[in-house]
Amino acid sequence: MKLPQRPSLSRQNKLWSRDFIIGLLAYFFLFLSISLFFIFPLYLRQFEPRGSQVGLIMGIHSLTAIAIRPFFGRLIDRRGGKRFSLLGIGLLILVVPLFHLVKDAGSLPVFLRALTGIGWGISMTATITMCTDLAPVPSIARSIGIVGVAGLVANAVGPTLGEEIIKHWGFPALFNTSLIFLILSFILVNLTKELPREERDEAKTSVRGFKSLSSWLLLLIIGSMPIIHGSIRGAIIYFMPLLVKYLNLGRVGPFFLVFSAAAILSRFKLGGLSDSFGRKKVVFLSALIIGLNLLLISQIKSMPLLLFTGFIGGLGQGMIFPALSTYLIDFLGRENKGLAISLYNSLFDAGMGLGSMFFGWMTEIVSLPSMYLIAGIILLFANVIFKIKAPEPGIESLK
Repeated sequence: MKLPQRPSLSRQNKLWSRDFIIGLLAYFFLFLSISLFFIFPLYLRQFEPRGSQVGLIMGIHSLTAIAIRPFFGRLIDRRGGKRFSLLGIGLLILVVPLFHLVKDAGSLPVFLRALTGIGWGISMTATITMCTDLAPVPSIARSIGIVGVAGLVANAVGPTLGEEIIKHWGFPALFNTSLIFLILSFILVNLTKELPREERDEAKTSVRGFKSLSSWLLLLIIGSMPIIHGSIRGAIIYFMPLLVKYLNLGRVGPFFLVFSAAAILSRFKLGGLSDSFGRKKVVFLSALIIGLNLLLISQIKSMPLLLFTGFIGGLGQGMIFPALSTYLIDFLGRENKGLAISLYNSLFDAGMGLGSMFFGWMTEIVSLPSMYLIAGIILLFANVIFKIKAPEPGIESLK
């Protein structure tokens, strides 16, 4: 009888393997292609659309991505990330050229954006899962953090690159460039190694004790953390420009530059912290940092303090993403990694959307600084409940 092959020594001990780097590049180009469409409203402007039309066209992408992720997350766990990454990217490759046919702000762009949301929801979840499969099992949080860095960089580069493309060659070139990045991503995914089923099975290490902790209250506590994390991130992104203007502090760009740099730095340097010290401890510490920083934001009076809060906020955000997403993986079991990643991203995105509405409503009742004070109190309260009620997988079970 032929015994299953054990994972190679390089995969067990080496994070920066050839396949992981190729998968990381594939994710970068995939994210870069999608981020070019952040400026799609500029294309729609020529049709003089209503604000509600622009909101629907841009928002339907996120809604379909949120809806499709959990369904395909389960399939990814059963059949591997590579084939579904190719499926999602392939769908995007078919859809993106059709944006050349958009001549108004009506049903066609809504339909196309809905399809890109489906392709993005599938390919993002599958590619992240594929990359973590290609990383050593003891470094899963660090690998997720590094993949997140690729997304942050693409998120920062995409809109700026898109503006330059439009300036020199117009929107048709933007759509074509997006397509080129998708093709590059598709090729790179094809070049990665398809892990045999037995190798993926070796990484299945469901955390002992979690299966019996199935009460709705526990699930609510754990599930609420990504939602609150997303809502806080939304509050920082969407309302910080208004706060800076409200306080007459000049440009908001330096804040986001410092925030992004700190988030990238912390994901590289501290992204694997929970692999060594435990998920729950790092989630609690990072949420505590973010919560206290929100209280500090509510007291901003000067540009130096604004930049300081940007650095601390980025540090906390960079720490919490790999720790909290990997905590959810441990809670559901490593055999459900694709499902856990899809749920985390769907809950986070839902929090971004709900948070923008909730905190927008709060700014109509209280001042902008007070809104950040309330946001900090909400996060700190949720963090205390998480600390008391959520289980902690033993460090030895993460190895």
